[in-house]
Amino acid sequence: MGNYSTFILLAPGILAALTVHEFSHGWMAYKLGDNTARDHGRLTLNPLAHLDPVGTIMLFLFHFGWAKPVPVNPYNFRGDIRDMRRGMIWVSLAGPGSNVIFAAVLGLLLQLLLATSAINYSNTVYLMLTFGVFINLMLAFFNLLPIPPLDGSKIVEGLLPVKYLPSWQKFERMGFFVLIGIILVSRLLHIPIFGVTVLPIAGFFYGMFTGDAPLMLR
Repeated sequence: MGNYSTFILLAPGILAALTVHEFSHGWMAYKLGDNTARDHGRLTLNPLAHLDPVGTIMLFLFHFGWAKPVPVNPYNFRGDIRDMRRGMIWVSLAGPGSNVIFAAVLGLLLQLLLATSAINYSNTVYLMLTFGVFINLMLAFFNLLPIPPLDGSKIVEGLLPVKYLPSWQKFERMGFFVLIGIILVSRLLHIPIFGVTVLPIAGFFYGMFTGDAPLMLR
């Protein structure tokens, strides 16, 4: 499959996954009382509102990228400091959680279309849907890793006893460089760090949602 064809097949899944992910962060914050995402025009399913040009290009070229983070102000959450930390857990979970739900919906649609013979295993729609399911699952479980600035780090921060927060916040300031370092080591030394952590989990849920193994794991 040529690079151009691969781009066409991947683009809808990547754009939809990033959009749903960021929208869900903003939607959960809004439900908890924070209007920041809405006021910045981010409470929308328009992909253009969420895409970071450099992050999107990196995602297509190197399979690692990012969207523009949705602005969230936890001080606007209803309740006291405990509710603020608990709220950030829910906001952080909303992005990956929405990707898993979206993957399940796409998987159900895929199975329905196959069952009714509306598509077959060589159909372009089939390939787009399978990529969509897999991309959403990879994005979800990658973001749950407890490495700043990924969502998993915010979940850890919300669960930590208060006395450990200063140490964790120091780690957060270095987190992006730690993440980039892990990715570089993985690529340069051909060590499949994410292949033995995120990929098996994503593959398991892919099989559950589609009844098949991902093309890239066959």
